[in-house]
Amino acid sequence: MNVALGGTFDPIHDGHRKLFERAFELGDVTVGLTSDELAGQTRHVDRYVRPFDQRRDDLEAELGALADDAGREFEVRKLHEPTGIATEPQFDVLVVSPETQGTAERINDLREERGHDPLDIEVVDHVRAEDGDIISSTRIVQGEIDEHGNVTPDSDGR
Repeated sequence: MNVALGGTFDPIHDGHRKLFERAFELGDVTVGLTSDELAGQTRHVDRYVRPFDQRRDDLEAELGALADDAGREFEVRKLHEPTGIATEPQFDVLVVSPETQGTAERINDLREERGHDPLDIEVVDHVRAEDGDIISSTRIVQGEIDEHGNVTPDSDGR
């Protein structure tokens, strides 16, 4: 199976890892990584996002180990629009988090308009931090938690 997922992944955390692990359980994985321009447009909170090349290098290192463990292949591609690569016909499954399920449904509408089969949408639940709230890159950058969800009251982020 050909699996797609996308995001900014800055910084990578246990919630992202859960998405990646599920994707590799399903098949070979293509990750759309937001371009620098798109990353700024898709943030709900205005915050610094590292340049594409730095994010890609970290993402490839993270995915490499998971792909090896699962015996799967992966590719990282640059996203220039929110619907990105998933509108392409070769994909079978789209792995998303709960807040991006609406985008997944929009992608299936676009696929239908283009004469492609709809994707199976695999929604992966959030990973909770030790304080009960979700782990997010924004919370990490703001210094609230680390990548594993541990509360970090003395941190200034990253």
